[in-house]
Amino acid sequence: MTTENAHTLILKLTKDNYDSWCIRLKAFLGSQECIEIVQYGYDEPESKEVEDTLQEAEKQVLKANRKKDNKAKTIIYQGLDEAIFEIIVSVETSKAIWEALQQKYKGADRIKKICL
Repeated sequence: MTTENAHTLILKLTKDNYDSWCIRLKAFLGSQECIEIVQYGYDEPESKEVEDTLQEAEKQVLKANRKKDNKAKTIIYQGLDEAIFEIIVSVETSKAIWEALQQKYKGADRIKKICL
């Protein structure tokens, strides 16, 4: 199953295709200039008060990072069905979503092959 977005088909993650889904999604995230935010994350201020003390240049970087993070989350969400989406719905950042999916699904294909 795929989702069409801006002429791009994003494969839906299943319990059996994590490895190929991951490779394809990384490539697409890279093409959208958001792979670094998924891999490394960014520093979110601890509070609104701390954010208010940032210099203007720091505020602009934070704004750009938040935008990339939201773009990355949107892309990842498109590759998930409702059941998987429910697992990560409360996760805040694209990096944390990626890590949660990796923890749940990475190696599942290899375990299945070993069991066969």
